[in-house]
Amino acid sequence: MFDDKLSTMFMKQKMMRTVIISLIPLILSSIYFFGWRTFILLSIVTIFGVITEYIFEKKNNKKVSEAIFVTCILYTMTLPPSIPYWIAVVGIIFGVVFGKEVFGGFARNVFNPALVARAFVYVSFPAPLTIYWSKASQGFPGGFGVYLTESIEAISQATPMLIFRETGKLTSFSELLMGNVSGSIGETSAVLIILAGIYLIYKKVASWETMAGCFVGFAGLSSILYFMGNSQIPNPIFGILAGGFLFGTIFMATDPISSPKTKEGRWIYGIIIGVVTVIIRGYALFAGGMMFAILIGNTFAPIIDEGVKAYKKHKKESKEKGAII
Repeated sequence: MFDDKLSTMFMKQKMMRTVIISLIPLILSSIYFFGWRTFILLSIVTIFGVITEYIFEKKNNKKVSEAIFVTCILYTMTLPPSIPYWIAVVGIIFGVVFGKEVFGGFARNVFNPALVARAFVYVSFPAPLTIYWSKASQGFPGGFGVYLTESIEAISQATPMLIFRETGKLTSFSELLMGNVSGSIGETSAVLIILAGIYLIYKKVASWETMAGCFVGFAGLSSILYFMGNSQIPNPIFGILAGGFLFGTIFMATDPISSPKTKEGRWIYGIIIGVVTVIIRGYALFAGGMMFAILIGNTFAPIIDEGVKAYKKHKKESKEKGAII
């Protein structure tokens, strides 16, 4: 009976369930690194995210999409562990309403709703999003034994990207790979994120072309600038492993709704995101940049698809004319 009620309320989406499965290790690792507060935060965000979508969909006699759970998880994973609950709630409500529902609901949104939510709280509440961080726990039982790990007071212990910006020091690759560094809730462990990406590609849920494009764009421009001696640009490998680049590439940029539909378009889209991320990180005020780069990519996604289609049409017509001649 309970399953029947759920089926009448939620739209079944196998693809979204696959994404949720890929995120489970990151959810568990976030508890280990930062404490149970991360899980409580995720639960609260999800409740308000579902309620918000339900209110809008009910008016149109539509079901709530299971994609809302993915949106809530991804949004929460990009937040600092100590962010006030009310700010997180305001963010998810804004993201669902203005990143999704104003466009007509699921599959009609231009921008990734999770990133719309993250960008809104980032610019509206800069201090909780950029200053207050928590130490990543080590050893057993880690964060499983605490509500929230110890807060960070010195810049020398902040996130890897902030440390590089302020001091020029690079966090060790081993720490970035394992994830025992301060940062956003689900963006610290490169190994787990990479494994999730492999799983999503295997399940044919996420576009490998988009991922590859992001890596090509980012590695290409950052390598050029780095070897030219630009002090604002870190080692390309460090840049890939730090600052949420991997998380954004695998989970955000590959959103099938807000990214291009053509194969060539996904390559172009990914390259644009990678290039813009390097530029924002190196020369703007923001230490991350991936969030804004993807939103910019979302803006151009429809145009990219139209351009690819127009080029293919022109090429086909040229071949036909050549064959006639």
